[in-house]
Amino acid sequence: MDRALTKETLKKDLAEMKSALEKKPFEAVLAEAQQQSNLLKNMTFEIAITGRAGAGKSSFVNALRGMEDDEKGAAQTGVTETTMVPQEYTHPTFPNFKIWDLPGIGTTKFNAKEYLKKVNFSKYDFFIIIASERFTEDDANLALEIRKNKKKFYYVRSKVDIDIENYRRSKRINVEDTHEMMLCEKKTLDIIQKDCYDNLKALGESSPRVFLISRWDLSKYDFPLLQETIEQEQDEIKRDVLTMCLPILTKDSIKKKKAAMESLIWKNAMVSCSVGLIPLPFLSLGCDIAIVAVTMRDICKVFGLDEDSLNMLANRVGKPVEELKSVIEHTPSPGKITAEFVMDVLKRSVIWGAITAVELVVGFIPVLGSIYGGGSSFATTFCLLKNFLENAVKDAEKVLAKAAEPKRRK
Repeated sequence: MDRALTKETLKKDLAEMKSALEKKPFEAVLAEAQQQSNLLKNMTFEIAITGRAGAGKSSFVNALRGMEDDEKGAAQTGVTETTMVPQEYTHPTFPNFKIWDLPGIGTTKFNAKEYLKKVNFSKYDFFIIIASERFTEDDANLALEIRKNKKKFYYVRSKVDIDIENYRRSKRINVEDTHEMMLCEKKTLDIIQKDCYDNLKALGESSPRVFLISRWDLSKYDFPLLQETIEQEQDEIKRDVLTMCLPILTKDSIKKKKAAMESLIWKNAMVSCSVGLIPLPFLSLGCDIAIVAVTMRDICKVFGLDEDSLNMLANRVGKPVEELKSVIEHTPSPGKITAEFVMDVLKRSVIWGAITAVELVVGFIPVLGSIYGGGSSFATTFCLLKNFLENAVKDAEKVLAKAAEPKRRK
């Protein structure tokens, strides 16, 4: 076990399970953990992106998928409407995470009810309504109809970076004057925010929320706030799924992903514990290895440490992928995480003797000590995965920092 995974760290991480076992019988907690673990793995998330033609819907779809507009498989973009029917785009790493690029709401004679029926309204978890200038009566009518049908929607004002640049040019502000540039940005954003608010109020929205974004840098302006707001308005399971799938933009998003994966880890450890209850030689050990390997691969994908995610990030920031890989010290690529890899980790770990970890877990959660094989299975799976997660977080932070570094001048 990594020395960073201390006794105090483990006790803190086990607190959620201990609390659950104090409120419900072990069998009930186990059944719930199994059910939620399956939900996290199998749940489908479907987001609908709509708005007028030219607002930047397709480009926003690509940004959510971590892709550039010119990449193979990206949503088609253009100055005119390119989406005539609902178009499904799956996340390149998480196939159950689907983003729908809907036809522009201003391309034909508009009727909110007919539009929602045409685009199969009921299948989407929530809607994002995008405008690049003013929100229109069509936007407001669509939002009203969505609200009537008891679903969430979010107003997003795109292309604010273009507005900031236009304002800078109109005021002849020197880009090298950092103070003036900051004032210019704040002034532009304030103007846009007030204009959107006043415009939507005039169209009948009582207290509209508008998120200002730039497709080219989702870490700036209001996208982190939009992401946080959407996550907070989901139930616990969907919130974790959404957190796992959305792109890493800041250290805070890494922190949220870590919390979501910690929740999954203790649920998977409980599943391992349930197999440990079956008194058959080697069955628990074999299942531990399978659960650990699958979850380790999931952790790599969630933190963007798999090959596809690293290649997309390298393309997005304009750096060689090998430069990003050079800072990864602890986490192997998912293809290398096999049963043999897990066995090797076990052999090099204190957990192989099933003494230190088991004593700690059983001491903290005594009920596991009375279960045949359960304590050992839970401890092995939980500790291995928790340690792997800690290392993946460190590597993800290093990759994020490397991606943010300015390009070297030749």
